[in-house]
Amino acid sequence: MGALILDASVLMGLLDSADAHHESAVSDVERADQAGVPLFAPASAYAEALLAFARADRTDEAREAIAGMGITIAPLTATMAERAAAIRAQHTDLRLPHAIVLACAEALEADLLSYDERLRQVLSREPGDAESRPRDTQPVVPLAPSAEPSLPPRWITEHWAIVDQFDSQDG
Repeated sequence: MGALILDASVLMGLLDSADAHHESAVSDVERADQAGVPLFAPASAYAEALLAFARADRTDEAREAIAGMGITIAPLTATMAERAAAIRAQHTDLRLPHAIVLACAEALEADLLSYDERLRQVLSREPGDAESRPRDTQPVVPLAPSAEPSLPPRWITEHWAIVDQFDSQDG
């Protein structure tokens, strides 16, 4: 099984327990993690997901939570930027951050997990064979912005509780 690209809607769902996608994001990412699927987030999606935390002066918490989940931040390469520009030029209703996510998934030959309706619409009408583009997108429900992000997701808390338990037994 290949890698899984997480877009900003998934990252926000993971990080904020009040987010409309929280339960789905935790469940979907936990399932991929348990299957040993490498998890990636494009740097642009990472920045987008951190915005609410930056406003609340909680960027460090969000960074640690994402790292604790084993999500690798994929840097934007020149090749990805060029492909994102081409995707954006072809789909004028698509925002550039979405085009970057698609280009990243394409470059890493990875599946894509997204709850964003616009991104799903582009994927459903994207020409080409199914092997050359991201294959997995999940159902979408409208995003409900949350006022104050909360951390961490339940499975991170459970993971760190187990780690703490083992650390205290080793000491």
